[in-house]
Amino acid sequence: MKKMALVLAAVLASGMILTACGGSGKSGTAGNGTQKTEAAGNTEAGGLDLAVQIGPDPETIDPALNSSIDAANMILHAFETLLTFDKDNNIIPGQAETYDVSDDGLTYTFHLRDGLKWSDGSELTAEDFVYSWKRLADPATAAPYAADMLSMVKGYQDAAAGNVDALAVTAPDAKTFVVELASPCVYFDKICTHASMAPVKKDVVEAKGDQWSLTPDTYISNGPLKMIEWVPGSHISFAKNENYWDADTITLNTLKFVLMEDSNAAYSAYQTGEVSMIKDVPTDEIPSLQGKPDYHLEPRMATSYTIYNVTKAPFDNALVRRALTLAVDREYIASTVMAGTVIPATNFVGPGISDVEGGSSFEEVTRKNNGGDYFNVNNYEEDLNKAKELLAEAGYPNGKGFPVIEYMTNEAGYNKPIAEYFQSAWSELGIRMDIKIVEWSTFAPTRRAGDFQIARGGWVYDYDDPSNMLNLFTSESGNNDGKYSNPEVDSLLNQARDTADKAEHYEKLHAAEKMIMEDAAVAPLVYSSDFYLQKPELKGTWHSPYGFWFFTHATME
Repeated sequence: MKKMALVLAAVLASGMILTACGGSGKSGTAGNGTQKTEAAGNTEAGGLDLAVQIGPDPETIDPALNSSIDAANMILHAFETLLTFDKDNNIIPGQAETYDVSDDGLTYTFHLRDGLKWSDGSELTAEDFVYSWKRLADPATAAPYAADMLSMVKGYQDAAAGNVDALAVTAPDAKTFVVELASPCVYFDKICTHASMAPVKKDVVEAKGDQWSLTPDTYISNGPLKMIEWVPGSHISFAKNENYWDADTITLNTLKFVLMEDSNAAYSAYQTGEVSMIKDVPTDEIPSLQGKPDYHLEPRMATSYTIYNVTKAPFDNALVRRALTLAVDREYIASTVMAGTVIPATNFVGPGISDVEGGSSFEEVTRKNNGGDYFNVNNYEEDLNKAKELLAEAGYPNGKGFPVIEYMTNEAGYNKPIAEYFQSAWSELGIRMDIKIVEWSTFAPTRRAGDFQIARGGWVYDYDDPSNMLNLFTSESGNNDGKYSNPEVDSLLNQARDTADKAEHYEKLHAAEKMIMEDAAVAPLVYSSDFYLQKPELKGTWHSPYGFWFFTHATME
C-alpha cells in the first residue's frame, strides 16, 4: 500500500491536485425526536469532546445497506472489520488478529482476537461474521455492495437467489471464521476492510428489522466508538466504546457528527468554533482560504463523472453518449469551474491506482496501451468537432430533432456550476438541457432507482484495485445506477476477478475499461480531491485517500 501513497504524493508534488462522491443505500430515517442512551453519562473524564462536519443526514448507517462515503465514515468509527487500514494505508489486523490462506488461494481462515465484545458487553464470535456476510448476500436485504464484495465467494450466486446458507462462510469454533472462494481473488484482503463487511448483532437486527440502526439502544457496534445520540437534522454523537479490544488507545471522549448539507452553515459553525473540522467548504471561499494553515487539499482515489441512463432514449444510443461525453471541456471544468481543486480526467481509472508491477500506475499503462488518452484535455476543439460528427451520425445533425434532456444533481460543492456549464457546452451541439436540483436525501435513492436521464456521479475507491470502480458496470452490480449491461464487459470483469494470475487480472481490467469507454457507458470528468478546514490545534487525526477522516486518536493542543 505504500506505493499508492507515493503515487499520490507525486501527483500533489507535480501540482496536479485531485471532488466527487457516490451514494446509495436503503432508505431510512432516525425518527422525529432525540434518541439517547445512558452511555452519554458514562464517558471517561479527560478525553476530548470533538465536533466535526462531514456531511448531511445519512440515508442509512446500516453497514449492509449503505454505499455513501459520508455514512461509511461514521460506520467505520462504530464498527471494525476483520482487517483494517492504518494511517499509512497499510492493511493491518482488525477483529482478526491473524489469517491464513490456503496454497490454492481458495480458503481464507481468520483467527479472531481473544475476548472480542459488542458495545453492549456481550460476546462477539465468528458466528456473528457468518450471519452478517450471509445477510449481506441475502436478496431480501437488497445490499448495493453484495455482488461487489461477495461474488467471488463460493455459493454466492445461490445465496443471491435466496439460498443464503449456500454462501461458503463457516465458524468451526467461536474464534475461527472460514471463507471459501469459488476462485482465487488477488484483492480479497482489501475487500475484507470494507465497511459493508462489518459484523452486525443478529438478535437486535432480527428484532428491529430496518429500524435497528436508528437508535442508540439498538445500534450495537464492535468498533472504537458507540452511538449515544441521534437528533435528525442536527447531529449523531458517539462515545468511546469501553468494550472495544483496543479501547486504551482511544483518546476521544465523544465525537459529534454535526449534520449539515449547506456549506455556508458548515463554514459558519467552523468560524464560531461549534465544530473543529468541516468537509463542506463554500466554494466561493476557496480562493481566500488557499495557503492558510487550516485549509487542506488532499488527494482521493476517485473519479467524478456523468451517468447516462442507457435504458432511456436517446441515451440508449452509444453515438449520442459518445457525442455528449466528448463535448465537455474537462480542463475548463477543473481549472475554472472548480478553481483548480481537481485534475481533468483523461481516462476513467485515474492516478494512484496500481497496476501489476510494483510502483506502477494503471492509468499510465492505459495511456501506453492506447497510444494516448481517451480525452484530449489540451485540445477541446478537436474533441468538440468529433462530438458534432458523432451526433450527426446518430441522426441529429446540429442537434436537429434531439429532445430536451434533463440533468439531475444535488447542490453541494461545485455540482450546480458544473450543471450550468453542461447547459452551455451541450448547446454547442444544438442540444437544450434542463437542470433538476434535488436534496441529497432524495437524490441518492432517485438515482439508484434509475429515475433520471443524466445524473452526476462519482466513485471513491474502497480499495486499491481498478476492479472496484470498473465493477460498477457489471449487470449485477447494485451500484450500476445507469443500468448499463454488456455481456462482454461482464465476462472480462468476471475473468479478472477469478484469475490467480495478477498479470491476467490487470490485462482483463484494461480490456474492460476500453470497452466501457468505447460504449460511453460513463463520462469521466475529473479526478477528485478532498478540500476541508481543520483547526491547526487538532492533532492525531488522519485523512485517507479513500475519502475518510479518522478521529479516534485525536487530541487538542
